[in-house]
Amino acid sequence: MSKIKIAIVGVGNISLSHIHGYSLNPDVELYAFCDINEKRLKMMGEKFGITRLYTDEAEMLRELPEIDAVSVCTWNSQHAPCTIMALNAGKHVLCEKPMATCAADAEKMKEAAEKNGKLLMVGFVRRYGNDAKILKDYIDNGYFGDIYYGKATYLRRNGSPGSWFGDRSRSGGGPLIDLGVHVIDLTRYLMGNPKPVSVYGATFHKLANRPNIKDKMKGYQASSDHTNEIFDVEDLATAMIRYDNGAVVSIEAAFSLNIKEDEGKIQLFGSKAGAKLDPSLEMYTELNGYMSNVTLDTATALDFDGLFEGEINHYVDCILGRAEKCVSPAEDGITLMKILDGIYRSAAEGHEVIL
Repeated sequence: MSKIKIAIVGVGNISLSHIHGYSLNPDVELYAFCDINEKRLKMMGEKFGITRLYTDEAEMLRELPEIDAVSVCTWNSQHAPCTIMALNAGKHVLCEKPMATCAADAEKMKEAAEKNGKLLMVGFVRRYGNDAKILKDYIDNGYFGDIYYGKATYLRRNGSPGSWFGDRSRSGGGPLIDLGVHVIDLTRYLMGNPKPVSVYGATFHKLANRPNIKDKMKGYQASSDHTNEIFDVEDLATAMIRYDNGAVVSIEAAFSLNIKEDEGKIQLFGSKAGAKLDPSLEMYTELNGYMSNVTLDTATALDFDGLFEGEINHYVDCILGRAEKCVSPAEDGITLMKILDGIYRSAAEGHEVIL
């Protein structure tokens, strides 16, 4: 059987993780790159030996009908148009998170997938981690009982990536839609994907991208141009999400916050046990009438190479019909967009929003 021909639309930083995953999969061929930044496109083509290079997606899809599937790795505002164009051209699509910048666009993406009979998978990469796999195994086997409360934080002291991440017209928002989407989705996935019924949120623009700090952190830099930067998004978001099963989850996400060090932590609390991913996995319960803590040796620290490799392998398996079902389907992306829409609306209006 011939290999699946893959095109990457958007060859910025996040595409490197997709390219790495595809390069390790024996069933695919990296076939074409597309990006509006011609200089970066040429550089990436030379780096990975790709000669089919395009600055226009429509032209690429028209000239290369043999493409089987696409990874959409553009900035957020282009997720919907690029995905819909590829689906309408008869290609399967893996779209990076967030699925879109609003739920209405996400719905249109799903409609295009259904109309064309193609797979639309959303890049909720945290679902593919070893930590999530182990924790979900415990949850699904009843170890935690009724999980009724969760807390998730994704906080940076000085971690705005700059460029388009701070431009609402391209990003759709700040740390909530960029960082918060990861932990909101992971907590919901681990809890069995309950239906959200209401949200209450607040956003703040106090520290922005810390323009006066001299020792700028370099670890979160966007790949695109940093001249004439805009920062009109929130720098901190907090929210509470209520689900139809009565469970509640508290979320905090920040690009800039006066804390000692960055923090990424998920906690789940059940009637039989609780858990923390920080990023190692710890569990707290009662054993033989004593309060007990459990740390698993097999719960390795978060490894982003392994995460994306697992995600890409699953995408390929879905395309080839080897997967029983898609782990991160379009409908889950739509639900997350409804949550994000509701939080931003709640923050703007100052009251709870019913979903």
